[in-house]
Amino acid sequence: MATSKQRPMSPSAAADPRAGIQSVEVGFALLKALSSSHQAMMLRDLASSASMSPAKAHRYLVSFQRLGLVVQDATTNRYDLGPSALRMGLASLSRLDAVRLGRAAMPALGDAIGHTMALAVWGNQGPTMVHWQEATKTVSVQLRLGDVMPLLSSATGRCFLSFMGHEKSDGSSDQRLMNDMLQRELMLEKKHPRSGVAHTAALVKAMRTETQQQGLARVVDSLIPGVAGFCAPVFDAQGHLVMGIVTLGGAGGFDSRWHGGVATTMRQAAAALSQDLGWQTA
Repeated sequence: MATSKQRPMSPSAAADPRAGIQSVEVGFALLKALSSSHQAMMLRDLASSASMSPAKAHRYLVSFQRLGLVVQDATTNRYDLGPSALRMGLASLSRLDAVRLGRAAMPALGDAIGHTMALAVWGNQGPTMVHWQEATKTVSVQLRLGDVMPLLSSATGRCFLSFMGHEKSDGSSDQRLMNDMLQRELMLEKKHPRSGVAHTAALVKAMRTETQQQGLARVVDSLIPGVAGFCAPVFDAQGHLVMGIVTLGGAGGFDSRWHGGVATTMRQAAAALSQDLGWQTA
């Protein structure tokens, strides 16, 4: 009886434990291009960034949309990362040692301060909220996990701009992102200036200097009317900013003094977390 013969597997493929699925790797180029972009992208630009034809890119994007990894705006037809991509990104960020330590410290710190607490890290779009803990003295804010905070009008953004920005002199993608964000925000502030928000390079420099001298960033009414907040920097063993501890509350009941109880507690908590991560101050 004749029997069919199976095509023998090549020795290299059989022996290589790293052999994978090429189509997955090819399709990932589209997700990588989206995550590297500062905004949603047209199909032709996305395909070009991933070095593939628009027709081929479209087939991958249809599957990614079904999985929630990508969404398409019905008005502009532009593609962007979807909710599944956001959930995976947040899950990855939450597993960082710094974030784990920060989350563990939040309950006691929230009880001591009595206001809403949050954690933020530098993501691929800028300063990103990765943990949120409401307090009894809560304030109504339209902020969610995954939100990217502005550099000039939020305490979170000012913290990263002041304590991470001076490190970014190597032409890295983080440096370009920070510079692009800063320039866009300055243009908007020049057109529609707001009290307490820097709108010139000189004012940005002064704000960064004050923030560095005080050891944490502060805003009052600039991001959300009637809300004040602090963001304290947490450093790793190499002295790099890895996370910001955020607290905010209604300006009327929030001690926004640089050397008040809230600011002092925030500095102490950030210093303790930095020490746990191996950072040694001089």
